[in-house]
Amino acid sequence: MDQNENHKVLTALVIDDERLARKEMITLLEAHPHIQVVGQADSVVSAISEISKTNPDILFLDIQMPRKSGFDLLGEIDFDGRIIFVTAYDEYAIRAFEVNALDYLLKPVSPERLDITLKRLYDEMPQLNPSTKKLNYDDCLFLNFGIRLNFLRINQITAITAEKDYTLVYLMDGRSGLTNKPMKEWEERLPEKFFTRIHRSAIINIENIVKIDKWFNNSLKIQLPGLEKPLIVSRRYARLMKERYG
Repeated sequence: MDQNENHKVLTALVIDDERLARKEMITLLEAHPHIQVVGQADSVVSAISEISKTNPDILFLDIQMPRKSGFDLLGEIDFDGRIIFVTAYDEYAIRAFEVNALDYLLKPVSPERLDITLKRLYDEMPQLNPSTKKLNYDDCLFLNFGIRLNFLRINQITAITAEKDYTLVYLMDGRSGLTNKPMKEWEERLPEKFFTRIHRSAIINIENIVKIDKWFNNSLKIQLPGLEKPLIVSRRYARLMKERYG
C-alpha cells in the first residue's frame, strides 16, 4: 500500500515567470497523484488572481520575477497553505525559511529532491482517519495540552493561534497551552457555526467575542476572554466573516 494513500488530494499553484519552468514542475508533479495542479501564474499580479480563484493548498513559488518577487507576493496576500520556493538562486534560502516556507528547491529540480519535499509535506499532514472527523460544540478532546494530557471541551476554547509547527489554545478560564495539532486540522474539524479563521495564524470562537473595533485598512480588532491583547482580523478574513455571519 502507498504510504500516502490515506492522505487527501492537495491542490497546488505553480508560479514562475518562465513557461518552460512551469511546465517542468507540472510534469514532475504528475508523478504524485495526491498533488493536483489547479493553475499556474507568470507574475505576482496573475498569481494573486489565481490564488483567489483556486484557493490552493500549496504554492510552488519562484522568487525572482519581473517587477515583483515571490516575497512581494507573500506580502500582498493572506495565504495559510504551504509555500515551496523553486528558484535558480541559493542566496535567498535563509529569508525563505523566515517566512515559514516548507522547503527551498534549486532549479533544475530532480524527481528525487521533489520526493523528499513532498514526503515532508505528507508527514506533517493529518491522515484521513476517524481522528479527523468533524467535532461538535459540546465534544471533548483528550490531548497533550502544555506539559500534560487533558480533556478539553470544545465550547471552552476562545482562540487558537499558530506557534511554528504547534498551536496555542486559549480557554475561557484563562488557561492556555501548546498542542501538537496543526492549524489546518483545527480548521477542518471545528464546527463552522462557532469557529472562524481571522488570520492565517488565528482561529476564534465567535460566541466568546467581547468587543469588535474597526482597525486599519478595513481590518478589525477583536477582544476575547483569556487573551491579554486583542487579535487582528485581516482585511480578507473580515470580509469573509461579514459574508458568513452578516
